[in-house]
Amino acid sequence: MISEATHTPEAVADELRPVLLRLARELRKETEQVGITARQTTLLWLVKRSPGLSLAELAAEEGISPPALSGSVDRLERAGLLTRVRSTEDRRRVGLELTEEGTKLLRRIRARRTMWLTGRLAELDASELDALVVATPALRKLLGESG
Repeated sequence: MISEATHTPEAVADELRPVLLRLARELRKETEQVGITARQTTLLWLVKRSPGLSLAELAAEEGISPPALSGSVDRLERAGLLTRVRSTEDRRRVGLELTEEGTKLLRRIRARRTMWLTGRLAELDASELDALVVATPALRKLLGESG
């Protein structure tokens, strides 16, 4: 545990990094229990957040090349989780949209992750829960999110 005297960014990073990695790994396991990878879940979430996103825009958002992403999108489309929709304004533009099945799957994944995390949080006492509530804004700030 970090003592008051060692609250340097490096010391906190050494303590926090493995905890966050393990937490992310456990949440990924919940995702994979429904038969989809964490990467595919991220792609579906991005399409949900920005319907009509093109393959190139989605690839840019993920920081990978469109050809590298194409196979993942093809698999999601074959699974009936997203669809390609040609723009009515510009026939050359093809956007991605979630299907009803894709939307349902994202809801299931969110519910599984929330249930898993709720179960773990239920094992904490009130002061530990309070500490997490207090830490949440700082964690959001680390990710570049506000409030």
